[in-house]
Amino acid sequence: MVGMANNTLRPEHPTGAEERPLRILHVLDHSLPLHSGYTFRTLAILNQQRALGWQTFHVTSPKQGNGEVREEQIDEWSFFRTPPVGGLTGRLPLLRHRGLMGALRRRLAEVVDQVRPDIIHAHSPVLNAIPALSVGREKGIPVVYEVRAFWEDAAADHGTAAEWGLRYRLTRALETRALRRADAVTTICEGLRKDMLGRGLAADRITVIPNAVDVSTFAFQERADATLQQHYGLTPGKTLGFAGSFYAYEGLDLLLRAMPEVLRNDPQIRLMLVGGGPQEASLKALRDELGLEHAVHFTGRVPHAEVGRYYSVMDVMVYPRVSRRLTDLVTPLKPLEAMAMGKLVAASDVGGHRELINDGGNGHLFKADSAQALAARILQLMKRPDAWSEVIANGRAFVERERTWRASVARYRDVYAGVLGKRATVETR
Repeated sequence: MVGMANNTLRPEHPTGAEERPLRILHVLDHSLPLHSGYTFRTLAILNQQRALGWQTFHVTSPKQGNGEVREEQIDEWSFFRTPPVGGLTGRLPLLRHRGLMGALRRRLAEVVDQVRPDIIHAHSPVLNAIPALSVGREKGIPVVYEVRAFWEDAAADHGTAAEWGLRYRLTRALETRALRRADAVTTICEGLRKDMLGRGLAADRITVIPNAVDVSTFAFQERADATLQQHYGLTPGKTLGFAGSFYAYEGLDLLLRAMPEVLRNDPQIRLMLVGGGPQEASLKALRDELGLEHAVHFTGRVPHAEVGRYYSVMDVMVYPRVSRRLTDLVTPLKPLEAMAMGKLVAASDVGGHRELINDGGNGHLFKADSAQALAARILQLMKRPDAWSEVIANGRAFVERERTWRASVARYRDVYAGVLGKRATVETR
């Protein structure tokens, strides 16, 4: 069973034993120094869990790519690393996945013996969940499985598996098995939760821990950086922006294809694309093909400490995600950051965006997969800057009210208490 002291969840110990903070071992796909939405969510969770008085430990999968390094300190964070899988096993798809899980399982067993956690918290993909469940069962430790996206859908998006093909269905079956074996399941949004319910999971076994932001780190409507405005030739009130990773599902090609129509109606409008990723080269080629070199600026990846400067010169943040299972099920983090910074948000009407944005309330939606609809929405917004302030204020209020990391991470308290209580009940029988 569990006890509560000073707002801190602690495992109960035999009479006379000294109480210690709850110890959580997080099993991660990757971490710092790699930068991604996955990494930023992880850091937010760890910071807030430590603020609650819990101890956190961290193991990364072989996909971290740190060679033979077994432990690594990055700033204030210590990570246990899993050595990569070599030879033929590390190159062939199915053998590679088995090898990844086997290597992680062996490393996880070592770390569990060293840190003696109360809970193993495995974060997606399922390649992390299967080893965690195996070690948890062997060591008698409850396992929480957190799904940020389904591995099969990510594979389909990257082109490594055909949607609903044989490999896709096998991966989906593995995912469903892990969900059913976990002591508790958490996920980031209602779209993923509904999919799990469709797989037969009981509603009381799933808790939504939504993406959020730390509003104290985002200055609301920060004064525009004049140096950046001058460098890129930006007109105040006329700059569109996107900040994030350049993946195909983000639909940035549609945004570029919308720009000629936008510029025909308002030649002063400019677009800034902050970040990078797999689509960067093809997007730059498309920009040049469309003759948009003067109007579309690629900044490259920007140090995290500098992102605020770039946000300050962008007026309308545009998120043109295309419609597919991944985008309909999963909510992104970036629109929340934009709302927190006092930016007007315009996004495609995929399911993940509809979960965050009330059209005309705290942001604006446009029809997905349509460059024409995107251009029309942008031009409509640019003609009415006097109508922005109320929507921007609603966006910030939505984040402060419903999407802070403090409120979001507090939901783990009941999840952890539940799995510790169940395990204690089983052990006393």
